[in-house]
Amino acid sequence: MARFTRLDVYDRLLDEALVPLFHNGEADKASAILSAVAEGGAGMCEFTNRGDHAIDVFKALAQHCRRQLPQMILGAGSIVDDATAALFIAHGADFIVGPSFNERVARLCNRRRIPYLPGCQTASEIATAEELGVEIVKFFPARAAGGPEFVRQLLGPAPGTRLLATGIGEATAESLAGWFKAGVCGVGLGGDLIKADWVAAGDYPAIARRVAQVRDLVRQARGGRPA
Repeated sequence: MARFTRLDVYDRLLDEALVPLFHNGEADKASAILSAVAEGGAGMCEFTNRGDHAIDVFKALAQHCRRQLPQMILGAGSIVDDATAALFIAHGADFIVGPSFNERVARLCNRRRIPYLPGCQTASEIATAEELGVEIVKFFPARAAGGPEFVRQLLGPAPGTRLLATGIGEATAESLAGWFKAGVCGVGLGGDLIKADWVAAGDYPAIARRVAQVRDLVRQARGGRPA
């Protein structure tokens, strides 16, 4: 069961405006990564459903949160169907993220009061997702699908839409300023926060430092608002 309400998740996302995301097939390493993310100051994280036995690693992460990281909001990503969404929700996912929009997943998450952040690329996809209860849409792949200019143009006639830009490339002061000035409510970051060579070397402090650095860059990009 989820440890946080739907409103808790939305409030945290809108407050921090940063969702770190990663996958690792070893429970011990995944737990160490998650602890490093928390040490860097992030209060939520997405574990992506990739590779064999991902659910087993996720179950270990959920237990790790309950025992060691009680304030960490843990979600499941790369979810493409309702059966998989139900599995991760049953094992403690606080939110569900998908690379694309799926109506059955939207209905399931609404029924279970779990936030659903589907990946959308067009105005029509975003509108359909919102009609089915999606509050925050994952704009993905953000850079390839049109970048900040697409966001700016889309939000002109739809200022109430909230977009989490994922797939933005490297997070720099300049790039983040462009995304937030365009109007995104947050960014999702994977490899630029949790670098494969750091994980391979067991350099978890480097992950914590990078998360803290990017959190500060996000704060600056939002005009000094706390992140």
